[in-house]
Amino acid sequence: MLAHMPNTGKFFSDLETGMKTIGISRQAMVAALVGVAMVGSFSLAPQIFSPEAGAQPIQIEAPRGAPLSFADLIEQVEPAVVSVNVTTEREVGRMADMQEFFEQFRGMPGLDEFMEQRRQEEEEEPETREGRSLGSGFFISKDGYIVTNNHVVDGATAIQVVLKDGTELDAELVGTDAQTDLAVLRVTEPGEYRFVSFGDSHTMRKGDWVVALGNPFGLGGTATAGILSADGREIGPDSPYTDFLQIDASINRGNSGGPTFDLNGNVIGVNTAIFSPTGGSVGIGFAIPAELASEVTKSLIKDGKVSRGWLGVAIQDLTDDMAEAQGIKDAKGAIIADVTNGSPAEKGGLARGDIILSVNGDKVTDATSTTRLVGKLIANTQNKFEIIRGGKKQTLNVTVGERPSNPNAIVEPALSSSATTAPDTGKEVKEVGATFEKMDDELRTRLGLRAGENGLLVSGITKDGVMEEAGIQEGMVILEVNNKPATSVEAFRKAITDAKNAKRTKILIAVRIGQITNYRTIDLSDAE
Repeated sequence: MLAHMPNTGKFFSDLETGMKTIGISRQAMVAALVGVAMVGSFSLAPQIFSPEAGAQPIQIEAPRGAPLSFADLIEQVEPAVVSVNVTTEREVGRMADMQEFFEQFRGMPGLDEFMEQRRQEEEEEPETREGRSLGSGFFISKDGYIVTNNHVVDGATAIQVVLKDGTELDAELVGTDAQTDLAVLRVTEPGEYRFVSFGDSHTMRKGDWVVALGNPFGLGGTATAGILSADGREIGPDSPYTDFLQIDASINRGNSGGPTFDLNGNVIGVNTAIFSPTGGSVGIGFAIPAELASEVTKSLIKDGKVSRGWLGVAIQDLTDDMAEAQGIKDAKGAIIADVTNGSPAEKGGLARGDIILSVNGDKVTDATSTTRLVGKLIANTQNKFEIIRGGKKQTLNVTVGERPSNPNAIVEPALSSSATTAPDTGKEVKEVGATFEKMDDELRTRLGLRAGENGLLVSGITKDGVMEEAGIQEGMVILEVNNKPATSVEAFRKAITDAKNAKRTKILIAVRIGQITNYRTIDLSDAE
């Protein structure tokens, strides 16, 4: 796992409340039309990125300045844009249809017993229901390969695409990549289809015109225009590999997977999400950049999946306070908070507390940039990691592995529920306002720590002390202080003394919280 512990803003912390993926169910489509506010199999890869002789993507000459009309552009590219109709199946309990009745007559004698009996019956015989949803997509080859969003086709049992002229074609799923929310389809009927090519979003400037096409609310063939509002947008922790383009061309539910074009008719983004307090477009839409989409679709067509490099570490942004605590100036990077046992990182010599500065010479600015740089590495290749350890720079040659399909399943031993409190029999460190209990084999086992791992259990916190201000609570385990093992209270006190002697006002501690280890800084300037 190349885990990232970001401080996510309020608006982007919940993709269901503010950030909306923009697929649409048929029910939502119908409701929208009547005025209700609502918000695999694999195939051989074609030569889509080196088209056959005579097979050319749609291209047009962009006008200078602001165009009087986008009609010529839209007329040229529209044949390559499709509506995507998806059928899904899911098991539901028969009780779902009776919930409203149950709420209306709650308290009626005998009703609770009746409903409980029905619940038990439906657990034995769940009902399979068919669902339908809509999205958008576009051809990227003359032999029928289509790009769309992963969330549009997730769980699909049948996929159909509709062309501009109304032709309906069955399509098969070639591959998906949940990390970037991209998917590739291929129509099953042989033919030569009009297609478009990916452009280069890096050539776009803020304020450049863009045109979006798609199937909002099931209204296929809808075109909207706007400008590139921004680039490099991060919209949440579920998209660690994507810097989104922000556009103000109106996109809504059903636009998911559709293209955003520049004035040359090149796809510069794949429409994916909107930010909206209402559920509809407010002029803030997000598209996956063409460079990333092109790279991912190549992998999906070739292998049916995307292989990414993997270290097996948990990382955090290196903050100014963390750097100051270690006497490091002007450092930008990511600090390793934990290393998975047996991972490529451990085998390559990386350790907790190392600060990653660059990967193969590419500078690291924060945890997100590290995630993306490592994700681009080829599995089982050796790569150079420049780090700071103990205040000194060094370079390690690390062979990265292939990212597991579910890296979050590879976790270190969890802090057991019995470890939430501890008897207050430890020693107090008044400077930080906390009492600690030294680790022994029995306590280590109870806490679920690794064999031989030492630390101090926080058994008491002084109200308004500096440890409380840093968010430290009873039951947490201090593993390190200033990159040295917290083997005893005396070691903790010595770290404080050393920091003061070095004229530093902060110390860095590694804290185990449940299944996660991360770093916190303690401000000694407010200590007693």
